[in-house]
Amino acid sequence: MGRVTDRLAELGITLPEVAAPVAAYVPAVIDGNHVYTSGQLPFVDGALPETGKVGEGDGLVAADRATGYARLSILNALAAVQSVLGDLDRVTRIVKVTGFVASDPAFTGQPGVINGASTTLGDIFGDRGVHARSAVGVAVLPLDAPVEVEVVLAFE
Repeated sequence: MGRVTDRLAELGITLPEVAAPVAAYVPAVIDGNHVYTSGQLPFVDGALPETGKVGEGDGLVAADRATGYARLSILNALAAVQSVLGDLDRVTRIVKVTGFVASDPAFTGQPGVINGASTTLGDIFGDRGVHARSAVGVAVLPLDAPVEVEVVLAFE
């Protein structure tokens, strides 16, 4: 087994099956020595565990749950990466993470939510997981998902 596979096992993480695209795109593409993923939603067994806007109050997705959904989204992204690379040990650097949070107008905690993706990458890849990032609040996401995450990484 490889370093990343061993680390995933240590963390108790099993990568999911690659999420089927919900429109006309592929989950990940290689260009040169980079992999670009499509935006990944927090699917679990093909379904979203929760839908709606992130914020405080009744009828909203709590920020701590949304942080967990960002983690699920990045694991789905890594599954897409693995599907095109074959082996996550080939990853030399996580370059950029972009996270989108479907936000209630009063919610400003998008960076904390997307930390769910960033800290997971750090836990898995160590120094190779340090990356640039954007955390963006949006009005709505596909399928009314609370979070969507995409990643760009370098490999050899």
